[in-house]
Amino acid sequence: MGAVAGAIRNNAAPAGDGAALLGDAEFRFLRDFVYEHCGIALGEHKRQLVQGRLARRLRALGLPDYAAYCALLRNDPHGELGELASAISTNVTSFFREPHHYELLEQELLPQWLTHKRRDGDRLRIWSAGCSTGEEPYALAMVLAEALERHGAAGMDAKILATDLSPQALEAARNGVYPLDKLGGISDERRRRWMLRGAGEYEGYACVHPRLRELVTVQPLNLLHDWPMRGPFDAIFCRNVVIYFDQPTKQRLFTRYAALLPAGGHLFLGHSESLHGINDEFELIGRTAYRKRA
Repeated sequence: MGAVAGAIRNNAAPAGDGAALLGDAEFRFLRDFVYEHCGIALGEHKRQLVQGRLARRLRALGLPDYAAYCALLRNDPHGELGELASAISTNVTSFFREPHHYELLEQELLPQWLTHKRRDGDRLRIWSAGCSTGEEPYALAMVLAEALERHGAAGMDAKILATDLSPQALEAARNGVYPLDKLGGISDERRRRWMLRGAGEYEGYACVHPRLRELVTVQPLNLLHDWPMRGPFDAIFCRNVVIYFDQPTKQRLFTRYAALLPAGGHLFLGHSESLHGINDEFELIGRTAYRKRA
């Protein structure tokens, strides 16, 4: 404990696994770089976390110290950005996390949307922004596929866009293969229908049904950069993402979301997130569930 305290007093976090120390200049550069490109605010209290997480990247890249890593980012800001964001953030997700959102979607929103869209010949679009390893968009796809069947709309143009910045998370989402112990949020009925149990080298794993893959498109996207899609979306799920952002970044992001949602469109946030005091274009209709005002 004394060694740790001394290192902090000297403005240097303790090295992990023999890695070089993360010095003041390098930490300031990384802090500013991450904020500019990812919107994530890193305070001084995050220095040790940043050092520990990035020590793995130094080893993977064969770099001698953090100065060399910063030089790499200066020379190619976008080439390493996804790996950096993945290293310093925590991808915590599960199937049907915060189930009240799926219940609202299944019991109220999808029946309303499908009734109107079948009549008017409209398409249906849902965006999972910050999809992590794919559990959220595939859970949404289960609910959507079942609703399309119930309403005789299996042929409707309905899609779920799943985006994230992390290359590792996107690869896992595209693969759609999960350990059996990660399926706990899925009901037995849905597990039997939508998850295909693996055998041989995939023993202990399950992959998502091809029908879910048809509904989900996985793409890389930095929420702070330009967005190629123009909407409109019927709903945007951005859950447990903005907890890393400061107030101005949240305000800009929610304004951009509002521009892609029609009046009556829905925005879903994580359990510890809120639009209170940030954006007044939405009204609260349930636990962290919002509807865009007319």
